[in-house]
Amino acid sequence: MSTSAWTMVAGGVAGGALAVFGLVILLTGRAPATTARAFGSVRDAGFYHFLFGTALGLVVIGTAIDSPAVTITITALAVVMAGVALIRFRPHGRRRPVTDK
Repeated sequence: MSTSAWTMVAGGVAGGALAVFGLVILLTGRAPATTARAFGSVRDAGFYHFLFGTALGLVVIGTAIDSPAVTITITALAVVMAGVALIRFRPHGRRRPVTDK
């Protein structure tokens, strides 16, 4: 198997795992403590992972298709999904306590 094929398989597996992780969070309403702390809500964490995983999976699928128009369309959809995840559901940075000096 070529390097590009292995990369696509790894990307597809990673995307699938992220999408399933996000879907489980959304369906159960629970997330691991570290994940929940990084986001404003458990729902945000679920959508963030689901959208990013689905976008990664779509990029892999689009790359495997021989039709340039279909590949571009699928990739554009993936970019939009990743953009929504980043803008709407992004994790919050660590908040450092304010100190007076």
